[in-house]
Amino acid sequence: MTSEDGVALLVVLMALMLVSAIGGVLIMSSSADTTIAAQFRSGIEVRYAARAMLERGIADFTDLDDWSLLTNGVLQSEWMDGPLAGVRTLVDGSTVDLTEVLNLANCEQRAPCTQADLADITPDRPWGDHNPEWRLYACGRLRDLLAPGKLDSPYYVVLLVGSGPTPSLLAARAEAFGPRGAHAIVELTAGRSAVEGEETDYNVHPGQGSLRVLSWREVR
Repeated sequence: MTSEDGVALLVVLMALMLVSAIGGVLIMSSSADTTIAAQFRSGIEVRYAARAMLERGIADFTDLDDWSLLTNGVLQSEWMDGPLAGVRTLVDGSTVDLTEVLNLANCEQRAPCTQADLADITPDRPWGDHNPEWRLYACGRLRDLLAPGKLDSPYYVVLLVGSGPTPSLLAARAEAFGPRGAHAIVELTAGRSAVEGEETDYNVHPGQGSLRVLSWREVR
């Protein structure tokens, strides 16, 4: 082998290493783009799942004349996939602890809430003593809620209810959980129409139990 052959071989090896490095970077970039796209899609889908759960609750609330039956825990949705507490397993193997979900909603901590915790003022719970004390109203897989046997959705949804800042108002909070840690929370405050026959957001029975959504927000 001549010295020129040795230099040529070295150049070829360096070129192969460079091409391999570029290929590795492209593969990593493609993988990262796929992951980012999946996370973005999950972020959108989980928000729609939470909104669907809230809309499901509104259908129940509109037909009910006495909301205190909800906030006092007297009435429970027929749409429940098991006990009011405990752990649920999602399709990707991750879990949702319903007790922790309730505690986090009520006092922003996983441990049980004290009365002082419930009345604490925070950006997400700004009403002090009038903060809602959330109760679990409904929970289950979204695919069983919307179209049993027809919708292939990986999301698990929870609906909580509580009193609004005044006794005549109702607060509702929907949470959705999905793969890769996807999580979304949507809350609303609703009231009744004060005028018989007045057009409302959910005017199923005009003048009788009509519901008006007063506020709607996504909790970040």
